[in-house]
Amino acid sequence: MILWLTTFAFSIASALLPFLPIEVYILGAGATEAGTAAAISLGIAAGAGATIGKIIWYELARRGAESAWAQKKLSQPKVKASYEKWVARMHGRPWYAAGIMFVAASAGVPPLLAMAAVGGLLKMPMWVFVPTVFLGRSLRFSLLFLGVDFALH
Repeated sequence: MILWLTTFAFSIASALLPFLPIEVYILGAGATEAGTAAAISLGIAAGAGATIGKIIWYELARRGAESAWAQKKLSQPKVKASYEKWVARMHGRPWYAAGIMFVAASAGVPPLLAMAAVGGLLKMPMWVFVPTVFLGRSLRFSLLFLGVDFALH
């Protein structure tokens, strides 16, 4: 239970601070626990924590979009055109938005930190953002824990 809580807490910190890579933590934590059930459980803990951290980035970007600085940037024709193009792509297309976010959450390309901010700026529906990030991150981290378990045990 301690390892599960530590994994959850570290994954929140890692989601907020990019210089704390969760993958390195998984290598160490995965070496201490054996078994498929433990690997999946720890992957879910890491996925849940990462989702909480990315929700914070999402909200910061969503709320920051109304700031004077952001409005000044959006007044530039080139920036405004790009922003409006992405809003048009995402608006009314939750499956498209979810697909991009799932790839970012599970594969890390494009980086999920950036995509969480973009999701907030574009006001991606929270009902799309949260489950997509949680599933993608949980899958990624469970597979990493399973890989460590397979390699060491």
